[in-house]
Amino acid sequence: MPAIVLNISTNAHKECLDLTGAVRQAVRDSGIKDGLCHVMVLGATAAVIVNENDDPNIGVDLLRALDTAVPEHDNWLHDRIDNNAQSHILASMLGPSETVPVVDGELLLGTWQALMLVELDGPRQLRRVSVQLIAGQ
Repeated sequence: MPAIVLNISTNAHKECLDLTGAVRQAVRDSGIKDGLCHVMVLGATAAVIVNENDDPNIGVDLLRALDTAVPEHDNWLHDRIDNNAQSHILASMLGPSETVPVVDGELLLGTWQALMLVELDGPRQLRRVSVQLIAGQ
């Protein structure tokens, strides 16, 4: 089955956006009953994670923690090229993708779990996120 590409607009330099609804719809539209759903951002300055979506402060706290762990413009060599080294470093630490089981045609996530796009170098008019579904045997 070919990948589905979601086109996402981001609104801030750094933010967490819930992708769960769009990915759930892609799974339902595919007709796959059991298998795997691989979600990957197609860019080097954003990430895809699984985290809570019920409290938006989780995303705010995550971004604050990331800024503390890897300070922006901390004499990074890549900043000499396009001034976004922190975004690349953080995206590498978080990772570009997550894989979630599909059971009975639905994403198998815990009660508080959601698929989140972490924008680290926005805002962007277009972030492309690939959703690849793999049917089970």
